[in-house]
Amino acid sequence: MNVFSRIAKGIKNAIVPEKTVDMQSKELLEWLGISSTSKQLVSEVTYFTCLKMLSETLGKMPLKFRQDTDKGVQRVKSNKVHMLLRTRPNALMTPSIFWATVEQNRNHYGNAYVWIRRKYKRDKFGGSYEIQDLWVMPSNDVQVVIDDQGFFGAKGRLWYRYTDKYSSEQYVFNSDDVMHFKTSYSFDGILGIPVKEILKSTIESGLESQTFMNNLYKSGLTAKAALEYTGELDKKAEEKLVEGFERFANGSKNAGKIIPVPLGMKLVPLDIKLTDSQFFELKKFNALQIAGAFGIKPNQLNNYEKSSYSNSEMQQLSFYVDTVLFILKQYEEELNYKLLSKEEIEQGYHFKFNEKVLLRTDSKTQMEILAQGVNNGLIRPNEGRDELGYPADEGGDKLFMNGNYIPITDVGKQYNKKKNNSKKGGE
Repeated sequence: MNVFSRIAKGIKNAIVPEKTVDMQSKELLEWLGISSTSKQLVSEVTYFTCLKMLSETLGKMPLKFRQDTDKGVQRVKSNKVHMLLRTRPNALMTPSIFWATVEQNRNHYGNAYVWIRRKYKRDKFGGSYEIQDLWVMPSNDVQVVIDDQGFFGAKGRLWYRYTDKYSSEQYVFNSDDVMHFKTSYSFDGILGIPVKEILKSTIESGLESQTFMNNLYKSGLTAKAALEYTGELDKKAEEKLVEGFERFANGSKNAGKIIPVPLGMKLVPLDIKLTDSQFFELKKFNALQIAGAFGIKPNQLNNYEKSSYSNSEMQQLSFYVDTVLFILKQYEEELNYKLLSKEEIEQGYHFKFNEKVLLRTDSKTQMEILAQGVNNGLIRPNEGRDELGYPADEGGDKLFMNGNYIPITDVGKQYNKKKNNSKKGGE
């Protein structure tokens, strides 16, 4: 028994996340009451689409480093941590894959954990710890513990216990060394609850409907049938007879072919139409419910029934305001608190995701917006060039405005000036 295991016995409050299961695991199949011989067939497409949409949305947004000053928010030179997040958070992941993986864990398990690995660096002042790299810890291998007895020197603090599934070794991390991202659905503010735990029955319905369609395609879209015959057959003969009919009827290669029926027997199909049971309407409604729980809009599920071009554009803006904005704010708050020093925070330094990549319009509209901003003195020409991906040019760091514009308090003064000049001329 290691040191942590002995100490953990004295800790009363251990926060254990509700048991979660993988969407393609045998455990999930048993939970849903579904049996399948292939894991690849078990996939709820709406659930997958929502995870994919949210993880890729976060992964494609650049992370900027800014500073709040008396002159407003300004772009500043990247510090070491920002360079790490821009180029390579760790030896195995690019920034895009890193953030997509974090978001995938957050949505699927309800919580995502990133270990901040630090190393001691000596200097003329003695030395200090600096951030070396960042590693995503699989959420189902992490347990959150509250040290309510002060065994680790700080009563009431959070600690994270990570169990390596390959070596079975356990590691304990201070809360300062772990970035913890959670879903908004949380009653204690410490652990988030995943959507799949809340929508078990809804996701189960989606999996069942997809399994039904898979089985229907396997049978060549042939409905069930009743075999009518007179007389009696033993069980072995009956099974052999049914097997013969299924051999002719099942499978896509036999679809539309003639089924031979022996004399005195009649094959009566049980005509159950999908339209009568409103199968596809219910499946679509089920998909919209799952998407709504994730904050995904219908057009992002390729549902354009009630959408137009302008409506789809507004749905994209709504997706940013209603869904992404909270996620980004949570990430930025955790990054600023865990990755910046106290001095940097006091000096106004902060991380910020560039959400403008989600709201980009067509090239013509984007150019018109930037031109209006430059002509009206709202942005500098070099700032507009930077948005378009062009290099800065000499003289482009000044604000320009039409010289005919005057302050509202000076309106009419020019007429008084002309009147006075005319009087002087008359004298």
